[in-house]
Amino acid sequence: MSKRQRTPLLAWMSLLVATIAMIVPLPSGVEIARPHFVALILIYWRIESPENAGLGTAFVAGILLDILLGGRLGVNGLGLVVVAYIVGRFRLRIRFFPLWQQAFLVFAVLLNDRLIYTWIAALSGDPMPGWNGLWGPAVGMLAWPWIFLLLDDLRLRVRRRS
Repeated sequence: MSKRQRTPLLAWMSLLVATIAMIVPLPSGVEIARPHFVALILIYWRIESPENAGLGTAFVAGILLDILLGGRLGVNGLGLVVVAYIVGRFRLRIRFFPLWQQAFLVFAVLLNDRLIYTWIAALSGDPMPGWNGLWGPAVGMLAWPWIFLLLDDLRLRVRRRS
């Protein structure tokens, strides 16, 4: 397998692991603090290797997440496409930020995803999520440096092998 074939496989495998992390049941007190793992992985791949995680990849991952979580079809798809677009648009600037600044940007992008979810809930007449919805983006911001370093190490190991 060539280098060009391994990196997309790593991107898809990491998105699959993130999807599994999103559907694993957690205790109710911890559930509200679960970060959007799929969005975090998508952000990493849009920054480091945008050809492996485009808007189509974001939409497919979001639709798969909607199906597995049993929510409204398209909510996660729309949210992840917006996340992928924002990160892709500012990719060249984001790459040069230190990790702590990237973490604040990740918080803003994940908060935007929560706002889209709230907007769709308001339009459809569903109950509005409370302020507890801010825990996920905050935990995602704290987890970002570790996720970035882990995926960067994996990506560089795959690159060295080929």
